[in-house]
Amino acid sequence: MSEHADRIIAALRSGHDHLASLARGLGPDDLTRRSGAAEWDVSQVLSHLGSGAEISLAALEGALDGTGNKGMDFNKSVWARWDAMSPGERAESLVPASEALVTRYESLDARTREDLRIDLGFLPMPVDVATAARMRLSEFTFHTWDVEVAFDPAAVLAPAATGLLLDQVAMLIGHMGRADAVKGRPVRLVVRTTAPEMSFGLDLGDVVTLGEEPAEPDAVLSTPAEWWLRLATGRHAPAYTPAGVALTGGALTLDDLRRVFPGF
Repeated sequence: MSEHADRIIAALRSGHDHLASLARGLGPDDLTRRSGAAEWDVSQVLSHLGSGAEISLAALEGALDGTGNKGMDFNKSVWARWDAMSPGERAESLVPASEALVTRYESLDARTREDLRIDLGFLPMPVDVATAARMRLSEFTFHTWDVEVAFDPAAVLAPAATGLLLDQVAMLIGHMGRADAVKGRPVRLVVRTTAPEMSFGLDLGDVVTLGEEPAEPDAVLSTPAEWWLRLATGRHAPAYTPAGVALTGGALTLDDLRRVFPGF
């Protein structure tokens, strides 16, 4: 398991370095531009990531020193402080906050990466380092895309993170999808991804589930893996859909799938 944590922490490092470089180059007009997160401008996305880094670091330190999670009052105080910042302050403060969290993860030895359990405050039980770090990687990767797509409609998720996040989306697919958005259910699809190459079944029945490929699918979705992740999280507008995405079989359209996954 520590080897898996190693890969996730390495992806956090590369993601942080990339966003830190981008954030340092953003001017006042850039920071108030609408982001890929419909209700936030770019600075608000950076604020969310910066405050999240502080809260995640506090949870990690609480696990290491035995004091536990600091609780919701602490989280609210962090959010309030970041909300009160100007757009420029948010961009400037994000970099050291994110750096502190990534550096602390990197400092953990192999035994700690294997044995430590972290109380994140919103799950029924503490989780291991790999799980906590992957949750941060997910948040960081998708919101980095929210920043980048404000300036480049062809932006994609970080390749270093894509493969690591596929299992997490699979576990949450029932909460992400709305099967009742499609008429004439059930509909059974094969999803075939590239980078990495995978093939699995997507079942739109009473609920949305993933599983084995159906022997006789109603449709086949061929897509880069990063767009599959963006589809599942609602980051799938036609302007952000690469030419390599194809849906064949005639049982439903890409717009049908977009309705199944409206985002949060």
